[in-house]
Amino acid sequence: MMLKDLKTFEFVNTVDSKSPAPGGGSVSALASSLGAALLRMVGHLSISKKKFRELDETVQAEFISRFDNLLPLKEKLIDLIDKDTMAFNEIMAAFKLPKETDEEKKERSKAIQEATLFATKVPFTVVEISIEALENIEFILQYGNKNTISDIGVGALMLYSGIEGAILNVKINLSGLKDEDIKNDFTKKINSALEEATILKDRILEEIHNAL
Repeated sequence: MMLKDLKTFEFVNTVDSKSPAPGGGSVSALASSLGAALLRMVGHLSISKKKFRELDETVQAEFISRFDNLLPLKEKLIDLIDKDTMAFNEIMAAFKLPKETDEEKKERSKAIQEATLFATKVPFTVVEISIEALENIEFILQYGNKNTISDIGVGALMLYSGIEGAILNVKINLSGLKDEDIKNDFTKKINSALEEATILKDRILEEIHNAL
């Protein structure tokens, strides 16, 4: 059974086990998917309101476009919950390959590197998608239902948690890669992503705290 098909308590109890997967990577993807879902909820509770219909048509169209775009982002994040665990399992399978002969050692090393690169790309994808979702929040905060302002804040926090959590998983997998160019490229990207996400999250939360 896929992790995304588990009931909430089943997923929590699966994490609470001796198995190293699902672990922080899958949990980060889940956190971000919940953040995107909360923003979608805010959209549902905004579009139907009279105040929303009184907004400029251009603003309405932009809001609805952002609301619609959050749906595929949420769905991709849900899929990444399972993909992160699958990536970890691929690394473990690669380490279990035979290593008796030089050829086997070569093939095993290649498989480990390929699996580790995949396991690096998966949480990095969580980072990219989560930032894309996070970038919608200020517009939603400005024009969305004011009664949902705390939900917007929680959505921002969940997306940020997913971003930083996924970055931690990128970093730990980078340590297993031998290609320095790839490592340096990912390092630059995640450092930039964390800086952008932190600025966005802090600005959004400051505005929300001041409004409450």
